[in-house]
Amino acid sequence: MNMNTEEYKIVHLPKEQWKNARIPMRYTTEEYFDVKIERNGQGVSVHFVKTKLREPISHYPEEYDFPDKLYQDHWEKACAWGIVEEKEGGEELVACIETCPEEWSNRLMVTELWVHEKLRRKGIGHALMKIAKQQADREHRRAIILETQSCNVPAICFYLQEGFELIGFDSCCYSNRDIGRKEVRLDLGYFIAEKAGHEDERDD
Repeated sequence: MNMNTEEYKIVHLPKEQWKNARIPMRYTTEEYFDVKIERNGQGVSVHFVKTKLREPISHYPEEYDFPDKLYQDHWEKACAWGIVEEKEGGEELVACIETCPEEWSNRLMVTELWVHEKLRRKGIGHALMKIAKQQADREHRRAIILETQSCNVPAICFYLQEGFELIGFDSCCYSNRDIGRKEVRLDLGYFIAEKAGHEDERDD
C-alpha cells in the first residue's frame, strides 16, 4: 500500500531492509496529565488532570536503555509504512508507523508512530494512522490499541483527535515512581465498528 500526502509519499517498509532501524523518538512538552488515585468509602477514584509544568520537559531516545526500533523480534507479525528521503549514501526514514496484530484479543496494536519534527503539522500523522485504521478494518479487528505516556501531551491530543479514548493505565510500568516522575503509561483504544462511519464522513 502506497499513499500520497501532499508532496510526501508513504510506502511500505520491507522487514528485510528496515529491521532494527532506530526511530529517534523525541518531544518537548509544557504540560502533563497528573494522575491522582484516591481511595474513599465507595472504592477508588482516578483523575487525570492536565497540569502546567514549571519548565518544559524534553525526552530523547538517549535516555532509554531500549530505544525504539522497527521490526523488533517480539513483534513477530509486525508490518511498517513510512516516508523515506534519499540521502547521500542511502535512505533516511523521516516518518513511520508500525502495527502488529494481537491475535488472541482480535485487536491491532500500533507499536510505533513517529514523524520527524520538520514534517509535523502537515497531516502526515493522520495519513499514517489512516493506514492502521484501514488495516484494522480490512482484517476485521475490533479495535486498535496503543501506548503513550502522561507527559506526552502533544501525542495524547493527536490520538484523541483521531478518535482514540483512554482504556487503561499502568502507574508502575517504567519504574516504581512513575506518578512522581510524571511519566505514567496510558493505554488508548479506537473502536472500529463505532468509529468507521465517522471516518467515512471525515474523508469525504
